[in-house]
Amino acid sequence: MKPLQWIVAVALLFGAWAHAQDETSSNPAPHPNIVIILADDLGYSDLGCFGGEARTPNLDALAHDGVRFTNFYNNARCCPSRASLLTGLYPHQAGVGGMTEKTSSPGYAGRIKPTAPTIAEVLKAGGYHTAMFGKWHVSNTLQRPEHMKDLNRQQFPDFFSPIEQYPTRRGFEEYLWGIWGVVDYFNPFSLVDGEKPVTELPDDFYMTDAINQHAADYIARQKASDQPFFLYIAHNAPHWPLHARAEDLEKYRNQYNDGFDAVRQARYKRMVEMGIVDPKIAPLSPTIGMGWDALSPEEKRFQSGLFQAHAAMIDRMDQGLGRVFQAIKDTGKWDDTLIIFLSDNGASAERYEDPGFDRATITRDGRPIQYHYTDLSKLAGPEDTWYYIGRDWANVANTPYRKWKASQYNGGERTPMIVHWPAGLRVTGGSFIRARGHIIDLMPTALDIASAHMPEQFAGEKPHSLQGSSLRRLLEGQPDRPDAAALFGEHEGGRSVITPDGWKLVRDRDEHQWHLYNLDNDQTELIDLIDQHRQRAEKMRAMWNDWAHQNDVRVTSSDKADP
Repeated sequence: MKPLQWIVAVALLFGAWAHAQDETSSNPAPHPNIVIILADDLGYSDLGCFGGEARTPNLDALAHDGVRFTNFYNNARCCPSRASLLTGLYPHQAGVGGMTEKTSSPGYAGRIKPTAPTIAEVLKAGGYHTAMFGKWHVSNTLQRPEHMKDLNRQQFPDFFSPIEQYPTRRGFEEYLWGIWGVVDYFNPFSLVDGEKPVTELPDDFYMTDAINQHAADYIARQKASDQPFFLYIAHNAPHWPLHARAEDLEKYRNQYNDGFDAVRQARYKRMVEMGIVDPKIAPLSPTIGMGWDALSPEEKRFQSGLFQAHAAMIDRMDQGLGRVFQAIKDTGKWDDTLIIFLSDNGASAERYEDPGFDRATITRDGRPIQYHYTDLSKLAGPEDTWYYIGRDWANVANTPYRKWKASQYNGGERTPMIVHWPAGLRVTGGSFIRARGHIIDLMPTALDIASAHMPEQFAGEKPHSLQGSSLRRLLEGQPDRPDAAALFGEHEGGRSVITPDGWKLVRDRDEHQWHLYNLDNDQTELIDLIDQHRQRAEKMRAMWNDWAHQNDVRVTSSDKADP
């Protein structure tokens, strides 16, 4: 063959190969794998790809090749958000409007309703393998008379929750780790393998590593399977207590010495430069809390150590997710795997100074755990401390928004979200999706992409219709959502409603008055417009009351009063 003929032949072969690649990328598998990763108490700006200082190269790479949702909402608290993720329903309709305490109120039963199908149950019926690793926290908590011995892993009850409420009874073929919520990361309570309590742990056990490693091992086992898989990775990190490995802490030892406000200002500047926020409509909300200059050198060192541990915990989570992502690549299923990463609520301002309920008294080797900030030389990270980032650092973690976990303001209920799906995304890698979405949309999205359908009958009843809607059209390049509906929230007395045209009526749990904001012009909720728009506020309050009535939400006399 002559040289010119060789060139033409090679060109034709390359063209055919390229066409085949295009055909593959434009036609994703009819049943792609689905991985949902949920962080716990992660602030809106904590990831590197959302402006934070923690080293998150694996999630940053996911965002670089995927898309970031900048206007996505959760339910502002762990249990309600998890219930919505698993059912596609508002948390009260799913049975978890509050936490996991059992009550007689259907909206606050403390566990997912037996008649509400979970995403795992529906996908399993549609031919998927299903597995979960990590924090469950959507079943009634059980305490025995010797609860503290159980909590300290000195003895092990047969069940940490009613067995019919375990993940393995709600669609997950495999489950490993924590039935309850809070854990000592080095010696965690309520661990189960399937339905059997885990009584032995390796010497170097650390919860975040264990969750990621078992997820990676599970994926490796799927290489030989022709069935698609659904994997739910529910991390505890970076939820308190601030427990981190020493080598991760060392990376951040001088990272936060400039203090709350300086870190927050620098973070906000990066967010603006990256395009995460528009300073015209999302100015930095006022700093809340103590002034850094008022602290003593010892207090500054101690306070810096709190956020250093927070960053180290995020760093470690990202390291392990890198192994999870590599495991997917090693199976050859990377292109046909949809990965969604988000947080269950904003960073937490909580602080509990005493053990009990879910807080241990001793370390794995029997040393007492320090709760009070009496010894400022003892920095956060080791197992014998039980510390929290507190309000000042939570304000930083949720930059630029107001408030924190459990609040109906954006600092409590707006989450960073990354979506990655090489074979299915039709938007430019690294771009942003600004359309509003909610955690109730994840199950409809998964079922849509998996070509799975809700059952006509479940547990002897017709299940409630999914309350969210699929995000697929946004992933395929549509700029907005023609099916956008109002979004509602309630938790521990806080209330909110957001209309499709961007107005938000909110009354937080520590407030007595309603407030009205135009989110299209004021994403940080700084300008209360309720006096100028009383009629609009009244209509929105009526919308909230209608939703509350339909979803078994507690309503008080103040809800019925004019805003």
